[in-house]
Amino acid sequence: MGAEPNITGVTRGGTSWIPQFVTELNEETCIGCGRCYKVCPRDVLTIVQRGVDDVDLDDDDDDDDDSDNSFMTLSNAMDCIGCEACSRVCPKSCFTHSALPLAA
Repeated sequence: MGAEPNITGVTRGGTSWIPQFVTELNEETCIGCGRCYKVCPRDVLTIVQRGVDDVDLDDDDDDDDDSDNSFMTLSNAMDCIGCEACSRVCPKSCFTHSALPLAA
């Protein structure tokens, strides 16, 4: 018995492609820049504060650069469509993707 075929997509023009679904996000190397969050069309990611007990979340300093205090997490990985947009914009290469076999 051969290997199971992978999930395959088709472009509007009829070209086949194999989606690469997000399987991991390295939270240790993530800088919390939010680029992946902004490009994800399916709300797969959520931003989390590092050491919430140590961070003043009500600082009223009006700077939106909290990247030192946050990181992204996979909150809804099952909604990933395999577009890899998150990986293309990530400056730290935090994402791991893989193709998935068709469900039996």
